[in-house]
Amino acid sequence: MEAELKSLEEKVNQFVELSQRLRSDNQQLRQKLASALNENRLLEEKINNATTRLENLLHQIPEENA
Repeated sequence: MEAELKSLEEKVNQFVELSQRLRSDNQQLRQKLASALNENRLLEEKINNATTRLENLLHQIPEENA
């Protein structure tokens, strides 16, 4: 009976350690995701700004008379 309790205690301890590790990993992944989403938003803004600037430049080019 005591050996079974000791085995159960070890399994519970392993479970607790695994849960803590997974919680930590999950937190790190959330932070990386937030960072990636923010970087993505900034890059989208840069692309939109560049697109607008290019469109404005294209409108300034005189049209050829055919």
